[in-house]
Amino acid sequence: MADGTLADTYVAAIQHDLADLPAGTTRVGVVRKPAPWFHAAVDENVPELGPPGDLLEEIRTAEDDLKIQGLCDEGAHNAAWDQVDFGERYREHLEESPEAKAALEELAARLEDGESLALVCYENTEKKRCHRTILRERLEERP
Repeated sequence: MADGTLADTYVAAIQHDLADLPAGTTRVGVVRKPAPWFHAAVDENVPELGPPGDLLEEIRTAEDDLKIQGLCDEGAHNAAWDQVDFGERYREHLEESPEAKAALEELAARLEDGESLALVCYENTEKKRCHRTILRERLEERP
């Protein structure tokens, strides 16, 4: 059986019918603490693949500080990402958390079994950096 396809998108794109996903794609949320309305846009959520709570809090604080200094929403988000070394720390989470490793292996197995998946969170990656991109790269790197 051929591997399934892997895509990613953000929840607003799904809500506004802007997500271009292959038919039959399972929409997998990768959000640590989803808002109640998030569940209506996804088929399931895997909180273990969301960024750790302390990292989310740290980036939000840095982002708020940068907004106060006059940066726009996207600029503050992206600058805060660098300031807290978000990408590297999220990669470490995927490598070191037993729960994240198990969830990642489960998604990889589903892809290998031919299931098509789309990773979903809140960020529009045309404007903001997102853990979803790192997660997708990790799944695409699998042997």
